[in-house]
Amino acid sequence: MPTTPRSRARAQTMEDIVRIGREHLASDGAASLSLRAVARDLGVVSSAVYRYVSSRDELLTLLVIDGYNALGDAVDAALADAPDDPALRLRVLGRAVLHWARAETARYGLLFGTPVPGYAAPAEQTVEPGTRVIVAMQALFADAYARGLLTPPDPLPRLSGPLAASFAAIRSEFGLDVPDWLMARGVTVWPALFGAVTFDVFDQYGTETFADRDELFELQLDGFLDMLGFGR
Repeated sequence: MPTTPRSRARAQTMEDIVRIGREHLASDGAASLSLRAVARDLGVVSSAVYRYVSSRDELLTLLVIDGYNALGDAVDAALADAPDDPALRLRVLGRAVLHWARAETARYGLLFGTPVPGYAAPAEQTVEPGTRVIVAMQALFADAYARGLLTPPDPLPRLSGPLAASFAAIRSEFGLDVPDWLMARGVTVWPALFGAVTFDVFDQYGTETFADRDELFELQLDGFLDMLGFGR
């Protein structure tokens, strides 16, 4: 369907609202976001903004989607130039997440930090962009398994029926051909990655605890690869 001047103007206004929202997120924090303040910086009366964004929660949702997609785009761009080696590509993915989080601390905090009081992200809008990096990681886990690069645990973990069913549903949804033991390892590694990034970005180690945070992160990546079963 062809665009019209009116639709292009609306799209530009929405882009401006999200851009200004990002600025306020960085300067004031998520809990203090205000559509009235966004309208002021946009140069319109507050009632005009409500024709585009109905509430603070809708603005937060736009910023959440925008943040997840920006992170996903950063990871995709890094992987596009990475070697065809699952272990190296997982390292590239991890570094891309860390570098984006350091550069976009406020946006990362909105996605993975303290929940905003009174706000619940609508799953139907945020799950798909919110799982982009996880899906990319799962694809790399599956690639490594298909190439025979991973050593399974001995003994294999024993799962309850309900958890095994959960793993089966995830495999079906994302088209993964991996065993339960790798599902278990993967679901340990991806939250560990974001935990390590969160500790770095929000200085939860303490300012002077580690002399070289980049070197520390590389050691953590070593550990994640070991956990998955890569031989080194």
